[in-house]
Amino acid sequence: MQAAADGDQYLTFTLGEEEYGVDILRVQEIKGWQRVTPIPNTPHYVKGVINLRGTIVPVIDLRERFGMSAQEYSKFTVVVMVRVVSAGGRERIMGLVVDALSEVYTFQSEQIRPAPEFGAALRTNFLRGLATVDDNKMVIILDVDELLSDEDLAIADDQSRIAAVVRADSEGGTENGND
Repeated sequence: MQAAADGDQYLTFTLGEEEYGVDILRVQEIKGWQRVTPIPNTPHYVKGVINLRGTIVPVIDLRERFGMSAQEYSKFTVVVMVRVVSAGGRERIMGLVVDALSEVYTFQSEQIRPAPEFGAALRTNFLRGLATVDDNKMVIILDVDELLSDEDLAIADDQSRIAAVVRADSEGGTENGND
């Protein structure tokens, strides 16, 4: 692994024909696609929750979150578990469904160019910037803390609470321990 003085490392993945990257220090784990437990009344891009060693983790399909057409999951589809820090400082793990993993790149801060301005009509605060690889390929660098809106994070909290109640009920108790 290269030292931080040599730049920051980014795990890259594909969505369609485009390559995206997230700070590798935010990646908790990578899992192959597995069935999730759907939660009612959530946006279409929230696929549901999974149990990750006792922690209920919401899973979001990034392709659908970005308004791309849905695609059937394949043997290359993975869930990238990332650590997200809310504006209030609260940390949580969220799963991001991506088409396939790509590479790990090291970029110097000066190699990451600011994202273009699209005006106030488009929300782009989750774009940290763009990096060029081999002079012909662009990698879109995402800011995972901004990627998910406060609404998404509130949904994730609600999903975790609902799943915890369901799990407690199925184990013969209740969430607060009263029988």
